[in-house]
Amino acid sequence: MSEQTTNEADFGFRRVPVEEKQRLVDDVFHSVARRYDLMNDLMSAGLHRAWKDALVNAINPPKNDRNFRLLDVAGGTGDIAFRVIESGGAGTHATILDINGGMLEVGRERAEKRGLDHAITFVEANAEKLPLPDRTFDAYSIAFGIRNVPRIEAALREAYRVLRPGGHFLCLEFSSVDLPLLDKIYDLYSFNAIPAIGRVVTGDAESYRYLVESIRKFPQPEVFASMMREAGFGRASYTKMTGGIVALHSGWRL
Repeated sequence: MSEQTTNEADFGFRRVPVEEKQRLVDDVFHSVARRYDLMNDLMSAGLHRAWKDALVNAINPPKNDRNFRLLDVAGGTGDIAFRVIESGGAGTHATILDINGGMLEVGRERAEKRGLDHAITFVEANAEKLPLPDRTFDAYSIAFGIRNVPRIEAALREAYRVLRPGGHFLCLEFSSVDLPLLDKIYDLYSFNAIPAIGRVVTGDAESYRYLVESIRKFPQPEVFASMMREAGFGRASYTKMTGGIVALHSGWRL
């Protein structure tokens, strides 16, 4: 991947210095944090809920009281972590890690309102350099976040490091539509409707234009599976959903 051979990274359809990408991404999510979950509903017509259900089912937290530790990265508003805690047993605990303080603030407020703050730790940090011990977590999840990481390979290596042997890595990310006609409809909708919705709901069309462009620049599923294998993950695989709009990637620390 180009991230290992150049000091530049994709920011949508632009090439920017790697160090600059993180600041630009931070600006995007500071702008949209308060309306982020509402926009997910509007942009996906609610489908993101079914996709996230598939991710939580794959995490499969135990229903008994056995201690189970999830690290949810780029999950500041808590959407995945809340689902995992509510579907698991009393021993389930989630660490939500996000580089964006605004997103974490929303997550803390939501956790307190739902009475889940006792089972969640919030950490503001970079996915490329996790301030967490080796071999700590049973599962690592990242939903619609890894394409915003400047050095994806570094994030994958860190994911492998903090998982316990037998730990499960799960990444839900947009993919490439593989159905004729749907791909053309999807492109028209993405590049025209989504920025317009963003302008109306958040007052920010440019951030959503970036998010659409970043989807197109993310590696194809088999390429990403190869990156997972290079980071050490075994049984790397993926499942496409909704005609290839998203893919659920899975790997294990053996």
